[in-house]
Formats: sequence, C-alpha cells, structure tokens
Amino acid sequence: MEIRPAATLILTRDSAEGIEVLLLQRSWDAIFLPGYHVFPGGALDPAESDARHHTAGPDDSDISQIMSLSEGGQDYMLAAVRECFEEAGILLAQDQSGQLISGNHPVHEQRQAVFMGEQTLAGVCQHHGLTIPLDRLAYLSHWVTPPGPPRRFDTRFFVTAAPEGQMASHDGQETIDHLWISPAQALEDHRSGTRLLGLPTLRTLRILSDFDNTSALMRYAHANPPEANPESPWPALRKGKPVMLEPGAPAYDEAAKLDPEGEGSVRAEIVPGEPVEIAARVRRLTAPNAGLMTGPGTNTYILGHDRFTVIDPGPDNPDHLQAILALTNGRIDQVLVTHTHRDHSPGAKALRRDTGCTLVGMHAPDDGLQDSDFSADEQPTHGQIIMTDAGPLKVLHTPGHASNHVCFLLTEQELLFAGDHIMQGSTVVINPPDGDMKAYVESLYGLLAEPIRYIAPGHGFLMAQAEAVIDYLITHRLTREHKIARALESLAPADLKAVTARAYDDLPSIMHGLAARSALAHLLKLEAEDRARQQDNQWYSTRHT
Repeated sequence: MEIRPAATLILTRDSAEGIEVLLLQRSWDAIFLPGYHVFPGGALDPAESDARHHTAGPDDSDISQIMSLSEGGQDYMLAAVRECFEEAGILLAQDQSGQLISGNHPVHEQRQAVFMGEQTLAGVCQHHGLTIPLDRLAYLSHWVTPPGPPRRFDTRFFVTAAPEGQMASHDGQETIDHLWISPAQALEDHRSGTRLLGLPTLRTLRILSDFDNTSALMRYAHANPPEANPESPWPALRKGKPVMLEPGAPAYDEAAKLDPEGEGSVRAEIVPGEPVEIAARVRRLTAPNAGLMTGPGTNTYILGHDRFTVIDPGPDNPDHLQAILALTNGRIDQVLVTHTHRDHSPGAKALRRDTGCTLVGMHAPDDGLQDSDFSADEQPTHGQIIMTDAGPLKVLHTPGHASNHVCFLLTEQELLFAGDHIMQGSTVVINPPDGDMKAYVESLYGLLAEPIRYIAPGHGFLMAQAEAVIDYLITHRLTREHKIARALESLAPADLKAVTARAYDDLPSIMHGLAARSALAHLLKLEAEDRARQQDNQWYSTRHT
C-alpha cells in the first residue's frame, strides 16, 4: 500500500483557562477515521511547490533539514496551510503590507474553489498579492500510519497561533462539526468515550497540554523538532540467512536496538531455549509452548549478573526450567510473576523447590482458569520498588487482562516487562468476570504517565515507541467501544448476540462467538460508567432512559 505524504496544521489560541485548539469532526461516511475529531490536514498536492514563490521565512533547504528531508519541506508546510483553509476556513497569509489577513478579506470567497481543486494556493496568492509566512509555523511531530488501516499517511504536524479576526467553520462535506477546546478537556472526553481521537491527535494533545500559552508552545516547538522516524530497512538473520526488516516488522525495533551499527547479527525470529540479551544484565529465554494464544512462546526474563531475578518462569516445562537454572547457575534470589495464567507462573513452584528463592506475585483468583498452585511468599504493591542485580524494578498494578496482573518497570533503563498487558501483533483477551475492560483501559492510561522507552512483552519481540504502542491499544479499544455504544443506541433493548453482530460486522460471523466475550467486557464497562444497563439478559442504552 502506498504511504501518502500529508500535513496537518494545529491552530491554537489563548484563553483565560489556557491554550485551546481547533478540532474538526470528520464525516461518518469517511473511509478513514469516520466520526473522529482531528486537526485540519490532508495529503500533499502535486501543485504544492508552485506556492513556494509566495512564502516568507526560511527557505526549503532549511525547513527540509529540520524535518530530516533531502528537499520538499516547504511543500509540507504549504499543504498544511492549504488544508486548513479548505477544511476550517482559516488562511494563514499576509497581505502586501505584511499584516495577517482578517476574516473579511476577499480571498475567503475562493475557499470552495480551492477545496474543489479549481484553484490552487499559489493561484489565490498570486491573485490577491498574498504571502504565506512559514516562519509562523513550527514543526511539532511526525506520524506514519501503521499497517492495517485502509489508507496510510506519512504526516508532518505543524503548529501556529490562529490569526485573529478569522472565524473557523467546517466545510460541511469532509468535516461536519468543529470546536475550540482545551487539550486537557479533549483528552478527558476521549477517555470517557464521548469523543473519538486518533493516535497522532492524542499524542499531540498530550504535548499541548503541558503549555499554558501559545508563546511558550511555539518556543518549545522551534527549539525541539521531532526526531526522524525509522524509515530504512534493518539487516537481520532468519534461519541463518540475511534478511532486511522493514520498519514496522515485529523484529525491527529489537534488531535496531541490539545491533545499532546494522551488522545484521540479530535474529529476526524467536527461538525457544535460545537466550537473547535484550538490555544490560537482562536476558530473554522463551519457553517451548508456542501456540495460538502464546505466539512463539512465553518469554521468561532473567535479570542480573551474579545474583538473579526471574520474571515469569512460564509453564512447568522441565527443559525450560533446566535452561533457567543453567543460565543462572541456580543463584536465583527471587521469581516474579506478572499474573497467574497457566503459561506464565507454574514454573515458579519448581524454581523455589530447587533454589529456595522467594516468590513474588499476587494470589490467583479463584475462577478455575488460573494457576491455583502458585503460592506467593510476598505480594507486590503498586509503586513498590524491588531491588535486583540489574537495577530497581517499579511495580505497576495493571488489572484488566487479569485482576492480579502487574507490570515491572526497570527504571534505570526505562524497560517495561509487560506480561500479557501488552502483546505484540494482537490485542489482549479481556474475558469477564476476571477480565475487566474498564480496569484495562485505565491501566493503559496509567502506563502513559511512566517513563518507558521499550516494552518487553510476555510474547514477542521488544517494542520501541512505547507511547505509540499504548496509544494504539487505547484507541483501538475505545473505537470499538464507541461502535458498541452506537449499536446499543440503535438496537436497544438487545441481547449480547445482537449487539455483537452489529458492532463486529467487520469480522466474519464465525468469529462472533469469541468477539462476544470482548463485547460483554465493553458493555460491562459502559454499565460501570452509567452509560448502559442490563435487565433480563437485555441491554439498554441509558441515553434512552
């Protein structure tokens, strides 16, 4: 699939309560992000470069260098300005006296012509003697749509102060509503499920929420342009043969971290029983229990040099346990478990028997699905620091997948041992009653407050860009939740089967039985938030009661 270059313009204004930003709501008929609130923006047009003759400020080479491009940086800025004019009716332009134009300037009469492609930005600038002040824009962030959506974009985000005297208005076709809102309120609306926001919008709003006024934001953006996203293939080995990994491939982040010189020495496959040093004094050893729910197998992490801490010993598999003992010479001080599902904790009992180590983890819920033989010597508490030979570990209680799930953050290396809270390549199963969707989403939000550079999952390779990974999971869940809420509003009263069929109409019907468990988890979350209720196996939207 072609990845199209695109640009977005974030308009800000100052209020008594702080910064406000302009958001537009996309049409519900849109192929990409229907109903989402976004910043004005869109794909670059081939005629973009024609407007370079009507710019003021830095030239293309300077802008391109800031954006890590060989050339064409000005075109991204010009596209952002044009798209904002088309979608929001606001044009960042100066007249011949050097003053920003107001809302009554005659150029606004040509908004529809630009929107329809009948006129270009260069054309209206030429006709009205306008200049685009690129020095008023700052490069804020860079986002490439991950694989999966029907369209993919390589988008550059710019920020500017909204010109005074111009009123925003949605175009009524691609966008159906608009509003000025504080970043904090927009984030809260998203968290409560009342406003759909995409990953890059979420990340940008979090940046904006740190500033009290536009001047401070602009100073920050000019001084801190974003780092370039990985774009080049990375060499690795698969089955002993050299391969090139494309950005986004499962093993890409791990290969780039472990082989920064690109010598092609890192495996692009997980081999059970083969230890991999993923960080200083941290090795991953994968159990031989590959399967549909476990992927390549359960990852056991061994921390230390002289004395060792083991995280998630995996199943009670003699070969795997013997490999752990061999790597540690039996010098295991403690075994930590993220949760007590049977692919993560059963091996702990045997390790304690053989080494006398301390077992640390939360007790198993009594639901018949957990490792009831796991008996902890110590139960960790949220925020507790556990000392290891690899550095301090911070305990993070992360219920959702399981009520007793915890993650461990190796603080000095900003490395999160995520267990099954975050999985690579698939979403986590949330199966009530022990699985709790509301707790899961809140736990993900909690992780965003932690300094995390890499995620070491219970299954799969290392993952970089932790904030983007977590944002994706939140957005994926809340997007589905929004669809379930809309289905409930239109069908209510309805049973679980009917809600599932409507909300998961993008899946084959043969998968609806499994999807019903997730649908139930979402409905229970809506019920806990007083947005739905159930009676006699029928579900109702509280908006209709």
